[in-house]
Amino acid sequence: MRWALAVAAAVVLAGCGSPAPDLFEVKRTGADTNANLTLLVSDDGSVTCNGGKRHPIPNETLLRARELERDLSEQAELHLVLEPARDSVLTYGVRMEAGTLSFADTSRPMPAPFARLMAFTKDVGEDVCGIVRR
Repeated sequence: MRWALAVAAAVVLAGCGSPAPDLFEVKRTGADTNANLTLLVSDDGSVTCNGGKRHPIPNETLLRARELERDLSEQAELHLVLEPARDSVLTYGVRMEAGTLSFADTSRPMPAPFARLMAFTKDVGEDVCGIVRR
């Protein structure tokens, strides 16, 4: 009995302190000022901007990120690449556990989750990272 309790305690303690998984990383690139941005979104409610220190994100933002991760997973499993039109300003690359995907702001057809990811990247880039495109 004591042995079983000791093993159970060891299993519980082994899980403590492990870092939260990353939901996704998005890399936005472009020619204008502050267009280049890398966001690493973690399931612990934090984001890393351009490889810097972690910043906490509001609960609503974390819920948006989790929803995006779910909604983008199917396309990421297919490693979907949507080609940009000639007048593209920004391109996006996404890496997540399910796979990768890439697209541009002018890619068509634009799945709704891709448009939501563009808005998420803009919002977090400005509100959390303080990186505003000019």
